Amino acid sequence: MSLSPRRRKCFISYHHDDEAEVRDFIQEFDNVRDIFISRGIGAGMPGDVLNSSNRDYIMRRVRELYLRDSTVTIVMVGKCTWARRYVDWEIASTLRNDARNSRSGLVGIVLPSAARAPKAPVRLSDNLGSSAAPGYANWYHYPATPKSLSEMIEEAYAARTEIIPNNSRLLFSNNRECK
Repeated sequence: MSLSPRRRKCFISYHHDDEAEVRDFIQEFDNVRDIFISRGIGAGMPGDVLNSSNRDYIMRRVRELYLRDSTVTIVMVGKCTWARRYVDWEIASTLRNDARNSRSGLVGIVLPSAARAPKAPVRLSDNLGSSAAPGYANWYHYPATPKSLSEMIEEAYAARTEIIPNNSRLLFSNNRECK
């Protein structure tokens, strides 16, 4: 008897300019295919936008409200995702391990609109592996099948306890300019 893969709760991090593509991704792989359970802010997910510029407050609230019960963060990479401070803060929160919340797995998925020249957020890049050693995070193009997405999520989930992430970079204070 074949067991179906477990549906992980995944926090979805993205730049608001990519919201339509992210909403389609969630519709296809959460709502229709039941591959994961989406958590996050915006894009049709049941989260309120945190209206503050205080990064410590935002990181704490993201961890308390959205990351607390998720086990993997999926960074949806569009053209300017790398430049967004909130994405940097969400990745940093994902990588923190404290008494109240354990760290989550991390995976970057390039959106179709950015497939020609994707640029990873630097904190995600800091955690990618090489041919010599596996990394805490993995980087993929948009999944072609539900099975491939499920495998991406399971790899990120397993890395949470097997690899120590690099979260030493200073947090973004402001958004970067994206051209």
